[in-house]
Amino acid sequence: MKLSINLLFALLVAVAFTSCKGDKAAGAVVGEAKEVAKSMTGTSYSVDGSTSLINWTGSKPTGSHTGNIKVSEGSLTVKDGNLTAGDFTIDMNSINCTDLEGDKKEGLEAHLTGKRSPDEADDFFNVDKYPTATFKITKVTKLVNDPAATHLVYGNLTLKSVTKEVGIKAKVNVTDNMITVTTPEFAIDRTDWGIKFMSKNFMDSIKDGFINDEIKLAINLKAKA
Repeated sequence: MKLSINLLFALLVAVAFTSCKGDKAAGAVVGEAKEVAKSMTGTSYSVDGSTSLINWTGSKPTGSHTGNIKVSEGSLTVKDGNLTAGDFTIDMNSINCTDLEGDKKEGLEAHLTGKRSPDEADDFFNVDKYPTATFKITKVTKLVNDPAATHLVYGNLTLKSVTKEVGIKAKVNVTDNMITVTTPEFAIDRTDWGIKFMSKNFMDSIKDGFINDEIKLAINLKAKA
């Protein structure tokens, strides 16, 4: 019976990840924060801050913007060839827009970081107050026969002092000297972390001037033994 329940849970999670069609990013499984996985005896890999990035896409009815954020540090633990625990830190000061140039690029980045104006600091990420975000693994589940990913990785994402557990698909590749963790594009709802600026769910009068609550992300981690 326990095996059947576990199998049913795995199937439900897989449906949640694959239910979105077309070019819409699959929604991450988001819930309340869980206990962080303890580092077991194994090999520790240090996240390479010079090559690890998170790509992002934000959108509104009139268009979208793309960019990336640097992962500054972290560590991943591997035992018997499997990822078992780990965490990484996101440098929120490094928010970068890749589809704009010049004053428009600088203006958007300044607004996202909260440095454009003190009155706008909390519209998005207020990096002076919250300079980092963190992801701490709570559980890793192996996938079978999935071309998009090898594992489901669950972790507590802390953003602007709000912590939620996020479950995402990932391709995990382990060698003697390196581990890479890459995810297909997935989506989270920014309002789950209290970022409600120009959200139509919290501002009834903005009509078509809203910014979508969905932020699309793709994680690319490289860590060295």
